[in-house]
Amino acid sequence: MTDPQPPSAALSLTPRPFSLDHAELGQALAASANLLIIQDLDGVCMGLVDDPLTRQLPRRYLEAAGELAGHFFVLTNGEHVGARGVNALVEANFDDPAEARRRGCYLPGLAAGGVQWQDRFGRVSHPGVSAAELDFLASFPVAAETFLDHCLARPPFALDAATRAPLIAAAVLDNLASPTLNLNVFRRHWQATPEPYWRLQEAVVDFMQARLAAAAAAGLEDAFFIHYAPNAGRDDSGQERPRLGTAEGTTDFQLMLRGAVKESGVLAILNRYYQARTGVAPLGETFDARQAPREPKALLALAREHFDPALMPMIVGVGDTLTSVSTSEDDTPQRGGSDRGFLTLVQQLGHAFARPNRVLFVDSSGGEVARARVDAERLARHARDPGVSPWPALAGISDPDDPLRLDVIFAGGHIEYVDFFCELARQRRARPPQPD
Repeated sequence: MTDPQPPSAALSLTPRPFSLDHAELGQALAASANLLIIQDLDGVCMGLVDDPLTRQLPRRYLEAAGELAGHFFVLTNGEHVGARGVNALVEANFDDPAEARRRGCYLPGLAAGGVQWQDRFGRVSHPGVSAAELDFLASFPVAAETFLDHCLARPPFALDAATRAPLIAAAVLDNLASPTLNLNVFRRHWQATPEPYWRLQEAVVDFMQARLAAAAAAGLEDAFFIHYAPNAGRDDSGQERPRLGTAEGTTDFQLMLRGAVKESGVLAILNRYYQARTGVAPLGETFDARQAPREPKALLALAREHFDPALMPMIVGVGDTLTSVSTSEDDTPQRGGSDRGFLTLVQQLGHAFARPNRVLFVDSSGGEVARARVDAERLARHARDPGVSPWPALAGISDPDDPLRLDVIFAGGHIEYVDFFCELARQRRARPPQPD
């Protein structure tokens, strides 16, 4: 076994946090044969919108993803399939949807937090998920519609049937493995007087807890958990904390399968990456995200025990959902966000295996969903003069004591990232990387 070496001399093992230099990063990634990009979707390669049915994926992005086959996988809390799935966005780029399958234009990787696997040709499976669990998830949309209809008809909301029906239709996402209540349409509806929206957030938390109780009564105790996006991190029991009563608070309330967390998905993807390169899956051919340990330290220990350091790729994690919020200057920040766990593991794997892994953050504040915004001008001043603190530029996203360091930031949002992604594919096509 040889000692691991940096994949590119152009990309130092010493990170430079908060860089806005995309060209240097792109050149280094283009030269690396042993590269693994793990990327979130909404807010990263397409804008955040109130209604998922209005999303669009540019064809050039899909073509670039195809050129990066084997080195690029998605990791999302959304889904591949269904009316609101990403596959429908892929197929919209073709006159004949079957062409997407023939050409292998679907986005490979894990959806529903890590329990819905898909290859480039649209072949979908749910490793580790039982029929009983899928049946219970299928009952969520009707239960959510009934709850919202009854709730919104009563004070303090008192919406008439004609008003509430389209709002409910847009809010209830009938995802197969991660059904969701997306309250963005209600946030917009009450944006002038937000208190009813905040009251609805509280009511939805109670509804989601009731669904967990119903699952336990059906013999599925500990099969599910509630994912809040954005969130305020986890409480002492490990449960995610919703952010309520603020414009930038929780909008998505998802019923997720236990174990369907993105950091577990990183190991599942890495296991498949090794298998594709060597013919051997270090964690076993049947390993899935639900088998992964729940503690972050145990995840890292599992990787160190089973993955050959000489074959460890340079991993690039790309996300847009991070939060860091303090109620006062003296309080420890509450750090959360649905991308925090998997980006942190990418960073930790880099340290553990001496690889120049990179964490990329895409500013998704330009969409229809309220998000904290990156101050690109201040970050540029920090790059010129390290004496200028970068932290005010990342208020609400990160903080000085945040253990997760953002290496490269796309302050221009998903459009800027898609340009970078397509250019990376072009460079690798023009000059195929040599083995590391």
